[in-house]
Amino acid sequence: MKDLWDMPKPITVDSQNNLIVPDGGVVIPVIIGDGVGPDIWRATEPVLTKAARLSGHALEFVEALAGQAAHARCGQYLPDDTLDTLRTYRVTLKGPLATPVGGGMRSLNVGIRQALDLYACVRPIKWVPGVPSPVREPAKADMIVFRENTEDVYAGLEWPAGTKEADDLIGYLATNLGAKVRPGSAVGIKPMSEFGSKRLIKRAIDWALKEKRPSLTLVHKGNIMKYTEGAFRKWGYELAAGEYGDQTVTEGAWDGKDPGRLVIKDRIADNMFMQSLLRPDEYSVLAMPNLNGDYLSDCLAAQIGGLGMAPGANLGDGLAVFEATHGTAPKYAGQDKVNPSSLILSGAFMLEYLGWKDAAERITKALETVVSKKILTYDLARQVGVTPVKCSEFGRALVDHME
Repeated sequence: MKDLWDMPKPITVDSQNNLIVPDGGVVIPVIIGDGVGPDIWRATEPVLTKAARLSGHALEFVEALAGQAAHARCGQYLPDDTLDTLRTYRVTLKGPLATPVGGGMRSLNVGIRQALDLYACVRPIKWVPGVPSPVREPAKADMIVFRENTEDVYAGLEWPAGTKEADDLIGYLATNLGAKVRPGSAVGIKPMSEFGSKRLIKRAIDWALKEKRPSLTLVHKGNIMKYTEGAFRKWGYELAAGEYGDQTVTEGAWDGKDPGRLVIKDRIADNMFMQSLLRPDEYSVLAMPNLNGDYLSDCLAAQIGGLGMAPGANLGDGLAVFEATHGTAPKYAGQDKVNPSSLILSGAFMLEYLGWKDAAERITKALETVVSKKILTYDLARQVGVTPVKCSEFGRALVDHME
């Protein structure tokens, strides 16, 4: 990696927050991450670099410190300078980060999302032929999840049982709202706003229309949480009718034939879990609140081989952080063993976001070829009975099989 001072101009945005990607080399900050982060980054960098070069593009990577590496260097897990770098260069690639033990920031990942207002967690779900799966027809799960990233119970508004803050809130609820909460309870608040919900759903609808997807499903638990998740559903239908009336149709008004418009559906969250297993091919784009999205995106990832095969991104207005969706796996750190596909596929997703779709397709095609030859890391190799390759060897195989 080079110093920031030697880099070409960063990516910028227009008045509508659309990316303006320089014709020369593009600078991408990289948070290498903790645990297995260095292993998977060493396997990923040459794959992304070659895919970009073969497609007529240039990538320059610069390290942005966060996590244990940052703490060792400057005593902070998420330095302000790092956040400034992410804002300046706008598009970032990130490995897994460990949550500091013993208080302080609740999660570095959540901290980055909140600091940059990365309100959409986007998780594409698509099976690579040959990857072991626990379901019989994993190819039917071809979806993309848009999960609201800043509100819901992940807003962090909670207080421990027995504290003055919790007891005061319990007392206020009883005195002012007539709501009875058992004394001594821990208490949390679940905020969900019309603004936060609609901007997430709008992003999902825009993506579905751009990619010509057949349907968008609002996933919620509005039958029980009527004024939070029920409102998410209501706001979604309002947005679709108000801003996309000529481009969408509700499922209730749809006759089952090709409408030439995006079909807007909704499903109760627990039913959607069942549907994702029984009838996954009936769903395409899913938009949902934070906690439901956390659960369901991992459930869907399991169908295509697990988190090791699942890319992810956190998107805001003119800012994006693409990341490996799995954890730090510290017991495997430095062993050159783990599957780097999540970070590699997140990198391919990043290239597509930059408008370099040809480069992204080179990576996915190379991955399909390598998997078809049963060149697999231990997590997949043990399921099909072949000798595993190292993390670095898997990355080199992708480079060697890239057209």
